[in-house]
Amino acid sequence: MSYHFTKTLDRPFADAIDYVTAALKTQGFGVLTTIDVQKAMKEKIDKDILPYTILGACNPGFAYKALQAENKIGTMLPCNVVVQQLDDGKIEVSAVDPMASMQAVDNPNLGHVAADVRAMLQKIVEDL
Repeated sequence: MSYHFTKTLDRPFADAIDYVTAALKTQGFGVLTTIDVQKAMKEKIDKDILPYTILGACNPGFAYKALQAENKIGTMLPCNVVVQQLDDGKIEVSAVDPMASMQAVDNPNLGHVAADVRAMLQKIVEDL
């Protein structure tokens, strides 16, 4: 089982961030955190990498259901979506597969929530 869903886009990086954020919104996800990994690498260890941003996406309704099923599941939230520029200039978008990340949690109630979120994130990435 892969731990992510990935699609390559042909658009400018900054535009891709906005595009992915809007796509997440269509399925009820908001972006709680935005981490500019490129900037962090330069500031923290003086290393240059291509543009790379992690969006911490959350669907509040499903997050609530997950927290009700498993109160420590916050250790695995939010769902990360990576937007990165490749060497050829194209943009790659990868979303976590929550089924893969939550395999370690033995809770059938949580599994149903993860399956629903998985389907939503997979659709978002496929439709980009």
